[in-house]
Amino acid sequence: MTTNSLSPELYRVIDANLNRLKEGVRVVEDIQRYRDNDKTLSLKLKALRHKARIEEYKELLLYRDSVNDVLRSSTKSELNRTDVTSIIAANFKRAQESSRVLEELFKLHSVEYSENFKQIRYELYNLEKEIILAQKS
Repeated sequence: MTTNSLSPELYRVIDANLNRLKEGVRVVEDIQRYRDNDKTLSLKLKALRHKARIEEYKELLLYRDSVNDVLRSSTKSELNRTDVTSIIAANFKRAQESSRVLEELFKLHSVEYSENFKQIRYELYNLEKEIILAQKS
């Protein structure tokens, strides 16, 4: 069910969070695929990343303004990773937070999209637990 239209500013928020979600999942996916050779987890992450889509792709591009992003520079915490587990954890948190933003904003536009991002978020919680607890100390 589609409800209200979204403003250009909200499309910009959605675009940033959709990119952040997919990028975070991709980092973990690639570690599972190339470092750990874990086909099962790699495929679960890939499927989840592909589930993070909306049909309004052109609207996202139309309102994208990455050049004028007021927080474009990295923060110190983003530059500090101690090991691969810290990279995995940071990227899971990034993806989970973005899923939550998308879930909330889509309550204004599409209940189906909102529920999709809620399901993605909960699957990310499950995968985070499975992957982080399996990491070598």
